Amino acid sequence: MKSTFRSAALTITLLTTLAGTASAADPVRVRGAITEVTEDAIHVKARDGKDVAVKLSAGTMVISVALTDLSAIKADSYIGTAAAPQPDGTLKALEVHIFPASMRGVGEGSRPWDGAKDSSMTNGAVGSILGTDGRTLTVKYKNGEKKVFVPADVPVVSLEPGDRSLLAAGAKLVLLATKAEDGSLTAVSISVGANGIAPPM
Repeated sequence: MKSTFRSAALTITLLTTLAGTASAADPVRVRGAITEVTEDAIHVKARDGKDVAVKLSAGTMVISVALTDLSAIKADSYIGTAAAPQPDGTLKALEVHIFPASMRGVGEGSRPWDGAKDSSMTNGAVGSILGTDGRTLTVKYKNGEKKVFVPADVPVVSLEPGDRSLLAAGAKLVLLATKAEDGSLTAVSISVGANGIAPPM
């Protein structure tokens, strides 16, 4: 199990640290739903309507994404949040994901993200939980911190190691893949929504 967590941690590190440096040669993200599963590949209907074939390898990691709520976040929880800037310099969360303790430190920092216009991805430890409703989080990381407001309608999810049994037709996902010279994609990581949810990252 520890090795699984370490491998998942490396996968999420790739997912988060490459977010702000994507180019044609870099790994790419695909968001959508699985339409078909074979022994060595999945077929995805991407959210832009394209049908995408993605190869699976021995090293492809599967991560389960399950709905939870804000009460699961405590002071010093290690979290990630895609967020949009607000006029006062704070951030408004688009989603929040909670890492297990074994993945603490993964992708630490703040960087651009492609979830929405001018959005960012910030990974760090919760330094404080502010406000009477507990919806403003101070997220601390090396050399910085961000204050993030989490609206009531924003999804909060937990990440846990999964397996290929989660890869089934209809399952919603966000995956990170490498692109070969011939244009084919091979999945590095696949984050799959549990119980039919769509991973909000």
